[in-house]
Amino acid sequence: MRCGDWRTNVFLRLAEQHRQFVQDLVMSLQALATVLENRGYLASCYTCGGQMNSASFMVSLRDNHLIRFLVSDYGITWTEMRDDRELMKLEGAEAISQLQELANLVKYQIKPAEYRPTVAQEV
Repeated sequence: MRCGDWRTNVFLRLAEQHRQFVQDLVMSLQALATVLENRGYLASCYTCGGQMNSASFMVSLRDNHLIRFLVSDYGITWTEMRDDRELMKLEGAEAISQLQELANLVKYQIKPAEYRPTVAQEV
């Protein structure tokens, strides 16, 4: 094996793993949106094309409190807004970890009227 061959194979394998990760994340966002809607939240998840390589997930929590999560091959962002003002913006792993709080709404069966968000620091 030539020196450059192993690197090419590694990068191709990493690219495929990343594509699979994004697809899994998009499917999870679609499921989360459906469950949140069934629990009384205004939630949506839109994808572009049939490739499942990007999504825009939004959920309205209460009192003009909105979460927007974007995922694509280019990056992942979490934006939290209240009264049309950006409170918090996270990227990458930090953005993904914030999804756990939303998942807890489902896990602990918290209704929209009962939701009390954690205090976000202003940007």
